Amino acid sequence: MALATRLGELMRNVGLKGGELSALCGWHPAKTSRILNAKAAPSDSDIRAWCHACGADDQAPDLIASNRAADSLYVEWRRITRTGLRHAQEARVPLYTRTRHFRAYSSRVVPGALQTREYAGALLRTVADVRRTVDDVADAVEARLARSSVVFEGGRRFVAVIEESVLRYRIGDDTVMAGQLGQLLRVMSIPSVSLGVIPFTASRTMWPTETFNLFDDHQAGVELLSAQVTVTAPSDLALYAQAFTRFAALAVHGGAARALITAAIDSLG
Repeated sequence: MALATRLGELMRNVGLKGGELSALCGWHPAKTSRILNAKAAPSDSDIRAWCHACGADDQAPDLIASNRAADSLYVEWRRITRTGLRHAQEARVPLYTRTRHFRAYSSRVVPGALQTREYAGALLRTVADVRRTVDDVADAVEARLARSSVVFEGGRRFVAVIEESVLRYRIGDDTVMAGQLGQLLRVMSIPSVSLGVIPFTASRTMWPTETFNLFDDHQAGVELLSAQVTVTAPSDLALYAQAFTRFAALAVHGGAARALITAAIDSLG
């Protein structure tokens, strides 16, 4: 919408109407209308043609950069993982490095920063199979572990809330799950880590949602089946922060959380 507003201003500044600009650009007026109403995202070449028609070629690079930034807010996994899974892990390292306060909510799997090598391997092997990516799982696991190590360095704080179902979903075999659940018991003793578990029996004031991560107060990452969504709008960030606060209030910690984890270990064959 911001890009559409800027393009509209360029057009009006030189006294052009939609039909006139369309003719100069060589496309149907309906396309101009869709762009101005933020119903369609222009391509790089569309932006160059628009700027040229308005005598503003010098503004094209900045507008193209803005358009690409908007495009990065919703990125399909098939695009992220087209060369394999390792790159998807490494691409997030700068974000992890500049974040001081991590908040993670998960209703499906153990948060990445708390995963063991074996659990991460079993999970990423399944991801590679479902998404039919290049087989670089071993390298992707190493990249995930390296990225996760940042969370425990330099006075950072990691707060995770998981649904009890996460303790019960079998990722890998019983040995893998036992190792992962044991890891959760170990990380609970780290002063910079807080782990809460929402019991099946909790009286819900917030329904289970998609997995999401909050990086300080600046950005949220939401993992959909088909895409990775980056949230930066203040109102949306506030909504995710509010949801996380509600999830944290539903969770048990300390001895009660350990009891749920231990019960999940005991249930393994």
